[in-house]
Amino acid sequence: MAGLAALGGLLFGYDTGVISGALLFIRQEFAMSPTMEGLVAAIALAGAAGGALVGGALSDRFGRRLVILGTALLFVVGALVSAGAGTLGLLLLGRLVTGVAIGIASMLTPLYLAEIAPSGNRGALVSLNQLAITVGILVSYLVGYAFASSGGWRWMLALGALPGLILAAGMLVLPESPRWLARVGREVDARAALGRLRGPADVEAELRLLRQDVAADGQEAPWSALTDPALRPALVVGIGLAMFQQITGINTVLYFAPTIFESAGLPSASAAILATSGVGVVNVLMTLVSIRLIDRVGRRPLLLVGTAGMVASLAVLGVAFMAEGGSVWLGTVTVLSLVAYVGFFAIGLGPVFWLLAAEIFPLAVRGRAMSLATLANWAFNLVVTLTFLDLLAVLGKPATFLLYAAMGVLALAFIQRRVPETRGRSLEQIEADWQHNGTAVVASGGVVR
Repeated sequence: MAGLAALGGLLFGYDTGVISGALLFIRQEFAMSPTMEGLVAAIALAGAAGGALVGGALSDRFGRRLVILGTALLFVVGALVSAGAGTLGLLLLGRLVTGVAIGIASMLTPLYLAEIAPSGNRGALVSLNQLAITVGILVSYLVGYAFASSGGWRWMLALGALPGLILAAGMLVLPESPRWLARVGREVDARAALGRLRGPADVEAELRLLRQDVAADGQEAPWSALTDPALRPALVVGIGLAMFQQITGINTVLYFAPTIFESAGLPSASAAILATSGVGVVNVLMTLVSIRLIDRVGRRPLLLVGTAGMVASLAVLGVAFMAEGGSVWLGTVTVLSLVAYVGFFAIGLGPVFWLLAAEIFPLAVRGRAMSLATLANWAFNLVVTLTFLDLLAVLGKPATFLLYAAMGVLALAFIQRRVPETRGRSLEQIEADWQHNGTAVVASGGVVR
């Protein structure tokens, strides 16, 4: 069941990654300037920010399952409009629709997985979403490589409709979140959903916890509830990690890796896309490593190690671009540095942000708070994407990547000071931790305020 629901992540990954290869040909067909090229990549991010903003309220009102079903259909529409676009305006419209679907899926898929998972392996199950994202990105790179020789960017975009149809079919048979059902007073349905999810296990103990959680939180909370001072520490963590996941530069690699590789001396579009596919393979493999470790060693250690590795990789990349000599040497160092950078992202900030964002907010505001964190993520994604090519032109490649490394240093300080450890705790226990004088356990003997 979790694997089927995680198809929302695969769509998220495919539709964000496919544009990197398609752009090499779209810019030729529509004779685009660098600014317009950035807009084609960024308009989906603007749509994603809007989707993230409304997705939480919609899921709180109509349920997680129904909104994911509608989102799957949006993916199909966006893919087909983009692929069939005869004008730049229609292409932008299709990418905007796809972006709205990406934004909703990015906040709702991990939330749904967190709410249906048992606490003992919640980290691994929610991280299936991140694994699906990385698989989607890798598939988009491989599809891009397959169609690179023919310049078939329309096929690259159109194939995103297929997993959308599979996800829509899957959501017709998957259960609703039992936590959402309990919150809206449908206890009989919540018991039935838990029975489907847990099999023969006794669900009464978990149902009692849900009753207590609902009684403590009350019914659906308004947006104004997000201003409650008791919620502030969790919001700081959620929005802070959302920001640092983006301003450390990950999506400059996911969207513009072929462009970066071409500038480093790789000889053709096909070679650049093939090198990008290697980055995608590492992304998938290291996400699998993270899934193995996340419920064993915890969230914070993976965040700290992963972010430190990203900083080191970006520093090497920035220094390598200072040399500018010998295209073969520069191309090799560029590929290896970006592979290491993406690998460290895949064990830390990649999966752990989405997991923590799905864990740390109270049930009554979980959808809306997750929307806010996801909105922040896409907003910073949009800023980084829109400014990347201009930063390269103004600052140069060395200074641009060293700037992202500096942001990683700030991220390390934030994680050390603010981010709690949630391994092995139920969602109800995590909520109780925050409510205890506005603190949560960070590490042995430490708290975050």
